Amino acid sequence: MKKYDGLYIFAGSAKDDVLDKQIDKVRGEITRLSGNVLTTEVLGKRTFARPMQKRDNGVYVKIRFELDPNQVAALLGRYHLAEDVFRVQILAVDDRRETVLARQAEERKAREAARAEAEAAANENKDTQSES
Repeated sequence: MKKYDGLYIFAGSAKDDVLDKQIDKVRGEITRLSGNVLTTEVLGKRTFARPMQKRDNGVYVKIRFELDPNQVAALLGRYHLAEDVFRVQILAVDDRRETVLARQAEERKAREAARAEAEAAANENKDTQSES
C-alpha cells in the first residue's frame, strides 16, 4: 500500500453535522477499497478565486490515507458520482520528502531552543550586572 494525500472540497453551505457525515462517507469509500485512513484535517471554509458551478466557496478537507495504487482510479470514479464532494485531488506522498521535512523541523526546533537559551543567559547576565 502507498500513502496518499486527498484534498476534498465540499459545498460551503454544509453545516458541521452534515459536513461530518460527508467526511465519514469519504472515509468509508477509502476503507471499502481496503484502504486505511491515517489523518483527517478540516482546513476550513475558503472562497474560490472565481465562481464554479454557481458556487463561490467551499469547505476544504485534507485526508491522508493508505491505499493500493491500483484502487486510486476506482476511488476517484466513486467521488465523481458523489454529489457531496465538489472537487477532489489525490496526490501520492513521497516518503523521502516527508523524512527530510521532519528532520528539518527537528533541526529548526533545536536552533530555536538554543537561541532562546542564549537569550535567557544574556538577560540573566544583564540582570546580575545591573544589580551590582
